[in-house]
Amino acid sequence: MTNSSPSPATDRRTVLRGSLAASAALALPTTAAVAVAGTVAGAAPAQARSGRPSADWGVQSGDVTSSSGLVWIRSDRPARMLVETSATDSFRRARTWHGPLLGPGTDFTGTTPLRGLPAGEQVHYRVTLADPDDPRRTSEPVYGTFRTAPARRRQGVRFLWSGDIAGQGWGINPDIGGYRAYDDMRRLDPDFFLCSGDTVYADGPLVPSVTLPDGRVWRNLVTEEKSKVAETLDEYRGQFRYNLLDHNVRRFNAQVPTIVQWDDHEVRNNWYPGQILDDVRYREKDVDVLAERSIRAFGEYFPVPTLRARGEDRRMHRVVRYGPLLDVFVLDMRSFRNANSPGRQADDTTGILGAEQLDWLKRELSQSRAVWKVIAADMPIGLVVPDGTANIEAIAQGDPGAPLGRELQIADLLRHVKHRRITGTVWLTADVHYTSAQHYEPEGAAFKDFAPFWEFVSGPLAAGGFQANALDGTFGPNRVFVQAPDRANVSPMESPQYFGEVDIDGGSGELTVRLRAEGNKVLFSKVLKPGRVGQ
Repeated sequence: MTNSSPSPATDRRTVLRGSLAASAALALPTTAAVAVAGTVAGAAPAQARSGRPSADWGVQSGDVTSSSGLVWIRSDRPARMLVETSATDSFRRARTWHGPLLGPGTDFTGTTPLRGLPAGEQVHYRVTLADPDDPRRTSEPVYGTFRTAPARRRQGVRFLWSGDIAGQGWGINPDIGGYRAYDDMRRLDPDFFLCSGDTVYADGPLVPSVTLPDGRVWRNLVTEEKSKVAETLDEYRGQFRYNLLDHNVRRFNAQVPTIVQWDDHEVRNNWYPGQILDDVRYREKDVDVLAERSIRAFGEYFPVPTLRARGEDRRMHRVVRYGPLLDVFVLDMRSFRNANSPGRQADDTTGILGAEQLDWLKRELSQSRAVWKVIAADMPIGLVVPDGTANIEAIAQGDPGAPLGRELQIADLLRHVKHRRITGTVWLTADVHYTSAQHYEPEGAAFKDFAPFWEFVSGPLAAGGFQANALDGTFGPNRVFVQAPDRANVSPMESPQYFGEVDIDGGSGELTVRLRAEGNKVLFSKVLKPGRVGQ
């Protein structure tokens, strides 16, 4: 197919976006010593440096709704976070928000919640860091922008999704311009970006260079933390800090708010609660200890409101309500799952979501009044994702018969959607490192008590590409489209990176999904009609 231009929704935006993005495209953060074709230690804030605070890591915004959002920043030393918001880039009549004191307890990161924002409006913000001992000593302001969700459906909604960043040994390569797909996504100017997991590869060390099959050399930007598997809290922090070294990421973050979730590589490949590792690379063998360190660092480096809570209230799964057209149900298919196994249990109440999260999801779906209900899953439903030679990592286990193992939970959920006549459900995911579209149809399924639905897969965004996974017939998936490499771990220099686009028209309510490749080429497009239980 040919390239597609951004939708007319782009015209809503102000011309300002370019100047704000440019101001956020800072030089390589000076607080992180890095090297190309070499490893240099030292990525901690330079607290001993004289002068004013600095915010070289850019800004982010996240979980934006019609009236609220969060703004994130990182300092190079202790500082007070101050946020100003305005309807214009002149910052006349600006509103000031007093944020937290940033210190070593959060790796000098901080998030400020913004509430009472106007719906459906462009919000311009700038963040300044003030010396806690002398408020007159402030950093240069860092600028960003986002658009709040509309209060009326006629404005429409357009967002992107993908996942899988810096995986399989492919990190930031300055020779090719870094993470180029982020610049492609920024140019489409979406309302927000849904990051579908594997936001980092904490278990995937980088080496300075890799020789490709055709003789070319891939060069990685390498930091101390990215040269080994992450185990300590500081090492996990370094994993999340790494991607912010890329100028494309920082420009994107300043322009596009995110909704983010995790999967396995934020901790360790194919992990599950209670796992004890048999891996010589790890001194810490208890995965629960590693996961606790990772989720703390995750909450420090991404603006996620539910991770700001303490104790049992802290969680990854949540609903982000984006106006009357859209609710995004962000799942956590990692923290509550049972152990990976062959997946042939005839009774499984824990599954991949855990009983409590499944009840939460059924309840929230039933209560949602949005036209479209996007289920943001960090793993696919009907694609067979193995863990070694015997066990299953995702849901499908390759047996096309009646639901077994984790499939039992999905059958329960799909039955609930059908019998409660919940309209407009669409599943989005990443994880498998190629792009595809599956239509699940009860007529060809072993389990038939569900309404038809679509699952769309995109990614990687900056990682190795892999061959397409086998399908499991339990829920009758029909692979309508797929584009994948013909071998494992194809570098981003050899295979395009992928992301998806969802465009909801405010007039008709139709939802259009476009699967895109790097360079903004549209590979596949599907239009879905609103108000239907099944598509």
